[in-house]
Amino acid sequence: MSSGGAFGGARGLKPKPPEKGVFPLDHFGECKQVMTEYMACLKEHGSVAEQCTPLAKKYLECRMERELMVKQKLEDLGFKEESAEAKQQKS
Repeated sequence: MSSGGAFGGARGLKPKPPEKGVFPLDHFGECKQVMTEYMACLKEHGSVAEQCTPLAKKYLECRMERELMVKQKLEDLGFKEESAEAKQQKS
């Protein structure tokens, strides 16, 4: 007889978080609005992701805030830090 639980899982063991690159599903739609805005942006710009970078950042930040992914610097995820000049132009 096996000592594991249903589907081979061990009972009583706390699951560990997914490794980098694996995202749990957003079952409760906590970040759905941002995701929808991002997808609309991609559609509007012919899937040119660079045009939608601010929304991509906002989406990842939403996921990190709600612990749907590990918190880390956006620079570590391939985003460049915005220069002071670029920030000032947006204001």
